[in-house]
Amino acid sequence: MSYRSISLLKSLNRITGTSRIQKRCRSHKPRPVTVIHSNVTNAVAQVMDAMHAPVYFETYDIKGNMNYFPWEVVDSIRKNKVCLSDRLKTSLCSPARKELNLFVSMVNCYGQKGNENVDIVVIRENTRSQYAGREHEVVPGVIQTFQVTMTKFWSDRIAKYAFEFAQFNKRKKVTATTTREKDENFMKLADTFFLESCQEVAKLYPSITYDEISVDNCSLRLVETPERFDVIITPNLYGDIIVNVAAGISGRGNGNIIMHGGSFGVEYAVYEQVGSVGNDENPITLLFSSVMMLRHLQLPLFADRLETALKRAVSQGQIFRNCSNVTTQEVVDAVIANLD
Repeated sequence: MSYRSISLLKSLNRITGTSRIQKRCRSHKPRPVTVIHSNVTNAVAQVMDAMHAPVYFETYDIKGNMNYFPWEVVDSIRKNKVCLSDRLKTSLCSPARKELNLFVSMVNCYGQKGNENVDIVVIRENTRSQYAGREHEVVPGVIQTFQVTMTKFWSDRIAKYAFEFAQFNKRKKVTATTTREKDENFMKLADTFFLESCQEVAKLYPSITYDEISVDNCSLRLVETPERFDVIITPNLYGDIIVNVAAGISGRGNGNIIMHGGSFGVEYAVYEQVGSVGNDENPITLLFSSVMMLRHLQLPLFADRLETALKRAVSQGQIFRNCSNVTTQEVVDAVIANLD
């Protein structure tokens, strides 16, 4: 399972020995984290307290009926650089993602489908393309939607992120997904432009296998043989489709798949409850996202400890057994009981 984000590449490379990591973790200098308050973030706080993790939460309330993302929360994220959030509706989050330039959406689909292990990372462009949200009514009954122009800079940026992520996390394969299939594609200019960037960047990483697949074929293969995928890179809209297909693998009862991740930029990282394993009150996915957050905060020992406890709880069936009925506190108690 991969948990390292690219924004820490340089700082992590400066840590050359275990003793320095131990010293960094034992300093117990509290790391501030902006938190969107909910039952599941409260659950994370309980686990962090049980671990004595050196983080403290600055908590904000965002209600589902809000029409805008509070700017005081954006300012807090700017100050703290890191945020932990429950799932929020896209219309609420989209302006904040653009404001903070969170151009990467990353979702790690981890678990089992049948007898096969599944560990897929979906990386998609987060602020451009079909989900730009620009539209207006030309005349009554006629809606015109504008797509933000895709530039080489934006295409190269997301492609470089995907390959850097794959290399840093010892991933072996990157698959680009668009509408293209055997030189025939619906979005001929945009998709070809995106694929050309991926192809150019792929040449810089000869140790990583690169291939391409259409979004419809990718959706089919995800259901049939998800283990064939490693890292998937895709434009905004297609990535949302792929992530939802991956969620469906779990939803059909074919396997226990946890989907966790967040949105990332050059300066800021927002870790989110991406999937709910059939129950929005089950904090397991946000706890796995918190492992990523702890690594981002350069607290690897705490991250390892939490990850081990989570995997134990999952393997013991304490998380997925009657997951639609499991309570938030039951999950918290199971995880804390498995802490070393």
